[in-house]
Amino acid sequence: MSETPRDHVDRVRAQWRAARPHVDTSPIEVIGRLARVNDAVREQLISLYREFGLGEGEFDVLATLRRSGELNPTELAAQTMVTSGAVSKRLDRLESAGLVRRRGSDVDGRGRVVALTEEGRALIDRAFDAHMENERHLLASLDAADRDALVRILRKWGGALGT
Repeated sequence: MSETPRDHVDRVRAQWRAARPHVDTSPIEVIGRLARVNDAVREQLISLYREFGLGEGEFDVLATLRRSGELNPTELAAQTMVTSGAVSKRLDRLESAGLVRRRGSDVDGRGRVVALTEEGRALIDRAFDAHMENERHLLASLDAADRDALVRILRKWGGALGT
């Protein structure tokens, strides 16, 4: 008697076992579930950012500036892991909204630095508090030992993948 699939990934594996029984589909156990969890978490995060009038990229830029202080666009691109063009577009939107300001660098007369405005700082502080509460909620089904194990596993795996 076969085991009844418990979730979507179990159903997919059962279908592959029927269609291609000789193929080891065990990686789907991790990769498939990780992808589904990532999609669900990202949807929840983006929904929360929208409550503050922000997209995912704008939240990232504001949060990076809040924790790092003034940065030049190159540093900002490196810390947010996006292209300089993407940073420029995000900065244009945030500057138009009055959340960041760009000015000439004190160190390099040709360079520019970006900083939060008071309004930007107040917004990211509120949004970040809500973001942390949202993340706590998203992790609520895992006890402390499960979270610690997941952190250890993801850190090891991420290191092996060079992330």
